[in-house]
Amino acid sequence: MATTPTKTEAPPLRPTLGSKQISLRGIPKLENVDEIKATFIRHVHADLAKDRNVATTNDYYLALAHTVRDHVVSKWIRTQQTYYNTDPKRVYYLSLEYYMGRSLCNTMVNLGIATESEEAMYQLGLNIEEMEESEEDAGLGNGGLGRLAACFLDSMATLNLPAYGYGIRYEYGIFKQQIRDGYQVELPDSWLKRGNPWEIARPEYMLPVQFYGRSELGPDGKHKWVGTQTVMALPYDSPIPGYKTNTVNTMRLWSARSPNDFDLSYFNHGDYIKAVIDRNLAENISRVLYPNDNFFEGKELRLKQEYFMVSATLQDIVRRYKAATFGSRELSRKSFDLFPEKVAIQLNDTHPSLAIPELMRILVDLEGCTWEYAWKICTATFGYTNHTVLPEALERWHGVALRFPGDHDRLRRMSLIEEDGDKRVNMANLSIVNMANLSIVGSHAINGVARIHTEIIKNSIFRDFFEFTPEKFQNKTNGITPRRWLLVSNAALADLITERIGEKWSLDLRHLHKLEQYADDPDLQRAFFDVKQSNKQRLATLIKEQYKIEINVDSIFDCHVKRIHEYKRQLLNALHIITLYNRIKENPSGDFVPRTVFIGGKAAPGYYMAKMIIKLICSIAEVVNNDPIVGNRLKVVFLENYRVSLAERVIPATDLSEQISTAGTEASGTGNMKFMLNGALTIGTMDGANVEMSEEVGAENMFIFGLNVDEVEALAKAGYDPNKYYHANRELKHALDQIGNGYFSATNRDLFVHVVDSLLKHGDRYMLLADYASYVETQDRVAVEFRNRKLWMRKCILNVAASGKFSSDRTIQEYAADIWKAEPVNVVL
Repeated sequence: MATTPTKTEAPPLRPTLGSKQISLRGIPKLENVDEIKATFIRHVHADLAKDRNVATTNDYYLALAHTVRDHVVSKWIRTQQTYYNTDPKRVYYLSLEYYMGRSLCNTMVNLGIATESEEAMYQLGLNIEEMEESEEDAGLGNGGLGRLAACFLDSMATLNLPAYGYGIRYEYGIFKQQIRDGYQVELPDSWLKRGNPWEIARPEYMLPVQFYGRSELGPDGKHKWVGTQTVMALPYDSPIPGYKTNTVNTMRLWSARSPNDFDLSYFNHGDYIKAVIDRNLAENISRVLYPNDNFFEGKELRLKQEYFMVSATLQDIVRRYKAATFGSRELSRKSFDLFPEKVAIQLNDTHPSLAIPELMRILVDLEGCTWEYAWKICTATFGYTNHTVLPEALERWHGVALRFPGDHDRLRRMSLIEEDGDKRVNMANLSIVNMANLSIVGSHAINGVARIHTEIIKNSIFRDFFEFTPEKFQNKTNGITPRRWLLVSNAALADLITERIGEKWSLDLRHLHKLEQYADDPDLQRAFFDVKQSNKQRLATLIKEQYKIEINVDSIFDCHVKRIHEYKRQLLNALHIITLYNRIKENPSGDFVPRTVFIGGKAAPGYYMAKMIIKLICSIAEVVNNDPIVGNRLKVVFLENYRVSLAERVIPATDLSEQISTAGTEASGTGNMKFMLNGALTIGTMDGANVEMSEEVGAENMFIFGLNVDEVEALAKAGYDPNKYYHANRELKHALDQIGNGYFSATNRDLFVHVVDSLLKHGDRYMLLADYASYVETQDRVAVEFRNRKLWMRKCILNVAASGKFSSDRTIQEYAADIWKAEPVNVVL
């Protein structure tokens, strides 16, 4: 960035806004603009001790972030004061993952100062988009689970629910993915290296967490936990502002610290490593998001992470509960009778399930409650959200034996301890605790995250539990926050919608249904198309800059972005790409609809097959993109290091959303909802939330293909033979033969043999070959309809209009009413 002589205010440099999407939601208030400028300059000078001659883009980002945070603080403090004074029932959301992404733009939008902030930076001659790009993604999650948690926090604050998010402040988040010679390479994600302006350390609330040790019977007849190793949990608080509300809730993340930072005696004797070893061992707990658990030390560390989080969190929750009083601040609560009326704890998947035995330990061992009383409190407090259809292993309790006498198989399946566990674990005679079963037994409500997923867990995975306590089970279909995924990431479309139907949709997404009446309006279709093309051009510019690939913005932007996993079937997509490539090669002068396929996502570091799928896709891209016969009719781009901030670029530009998991394997998905909200059409199976999406918009406005859940089950029972499909379909056989014989790996022709073998010799577990023909046929229909712009735009508008159900606001309202029994609290400044 060009520097100017030191001044209080630089002259505006109008070209600096470049490709920034300018939102015209309102004329900026001049007094707010002047205030933002003055505060920004003060932070540059006072906090960073710099002027414009030496300040960097990151310095400007930090100054703007602190300026925005200044607008948050008064609301944040007032929110906590209100909760303290009114003592409402509080919701505590426990999650090992929070995939927050970037905070600057989202916070400005929620506070209603985005336009003023843009104008203030514009007047100072600075590029606000460059500042936003300087912010690191807070990637404290692997994907959908963590991103859902982030959406839920936004909705809880927007709905004025008294809520807290608890987790771990990982020093390194999900790894940064580099693609080298087509292979994924994992690099550390040091997201904190330049500081985090959104967090505030709270050392006054530091808590001890105990590990190891033993239980001893004391003279009073009570057991005590002795001989422990102590790790301190230091909380860092980040504000979660609601949209157009005074509520600012708190996300509290714990960082592990040693009680003995430095042993001076070892240091003075020259043993410098020993001097700091205790600190390093303690801090390892919050060092990395999910260590590799393919070996015992990794499993131990992961278990430590889970216990560390729940122990510190429950101590904090109990402290806050006991600090409240019955109308008097002189006496603290002694009884736990009101605990379930004041506390609702939601377990986001099984990772925080140790919270159940930990609360029991606190109530029984520390607070002196009876077991029966403590268990009653526990089960009335916890709710559990299941996020997977994969069954987990399953201690027995007398209720089941009495209800189903002699049914030993049922007793084994419902056991909290799996006694016939994985024999590959080299730990003889150790039982395996079943965390999913623990969560079900210790909670008063269990929910799935899409209707079809909930039916699967009731009728299959947890059928025994459902038959035992059917009243516990319910569905809460996932949702996404429209603030992040439309107002922030696609401001031009948000403005277009507001022009047509008003702005109520941003707080109640169901108002989008009003767009349906305009689906055939040529003016709206034209405007919708212009917004989409602008977003596509913006993405194309990014691709050219980062990958040196020229892409055709008039082509179908076909996007498949999610974690790389066999059940998500990126390999099926790859087979279709090869099929399209072969058709062009066989008929170079044919009339083909141009297509650009974007695939992005990370493979778990220890997941060999997922990594080979990435390598295969990159190898296909190398061949396709450099074939002059193909030209710009087909391009393949693997999006390196896919993350929230990149998703905000990709999703608004997408024409076709790939949601092609094997029916019955995806719990819900939320990427499908983000694409739908942004006007992309979906090609997908009847899996997860796709089913409900098709009900909302109509199956004719999606591209549904493949086997459904019942057909998958029936085919598996009948004896699925993938070779039958291989020999029966010429294009499929050709594509698989090319992969297997080295067409896409000329220097190592056996490179992808294992990929082909997984399909033809090892059973094709996720039935790619069974769905191939239907998938290709449906993709052909996509190409035909894409050429009919009027039809395509009509369907795009109808998809946006039908996406109202899939707001996380609706999901959280259902949780609050049906599970938490929590009420909104009005915060008055």
